[in-house]
Amino acid sequence: MEYRRLCSSHDTQLAELIRTILRSHHLDMPGTAYYDSSLDHLSDYYSLPGRTYYVLMDQNIVIGGIGIAEYDGECCELQKLYLAESARGNGIGYEMIRFIENKAREMGYRQIYLETHTNLQAAIHIYEKSGYRQVNRPENAIHSAMNRFYQKDL
Repeated sequence: MEYRRLCSSHDTQLAELIRTILRSHHLDMPGTAYYDSSLDHLSDYYSLPGRTYYVLMDQNIVIGGIGIAEYDGECCELQKLYLAESARGNGIGYEMIRFIENKAREMGYRQIYLETHTNLQAAIHIYEKSGYRQVNRPENAIHSAMNRFYQKDL
C-alpha cells in the first residue's frame, strides 16, 4: 500500500468508495459528503491553496483517502477519511490520521478540526483514541447532517 497525492485519475474510484461507505452507514442523504457538488471531481477541490488530499492505493486500486483544507487561520479541517471495509481492522485508520496530521503541520496548521456522525462509531473511536476532543457544533459547520465535532492541537 502507498499514499499518492490525489489526481484526476483517482476521482471516479474515490467518489465511488465514499458513496459506498456512506450508503452502508445510512448516510446517503442531503447534508453529507454524499451530495457534495465536488465529490466527483475532488482533485479540483483539493488542488487549491491550503488544501491537500491523499489516496491510499493497493495495486492501483483506491482503498482509502484522507485530506485537509484550511478551516480558520491556523486551523485546518480533516476531511473525507474513508477506508474500504476490506482494509479495516489493521490500524490503517490510525496511520492515515498520523499521516495527514504530519502534512497539516508541514503546511503550518496548529489545530485540526473535524465533523462526523454518530452512525460512524468506528471512526469516532479512532478519532478519540488519536487525541481528538469533542467540541460544540461551530456556527460555520459545513455538513448540516453531521452531529459530532472534534478538535485537536497539533
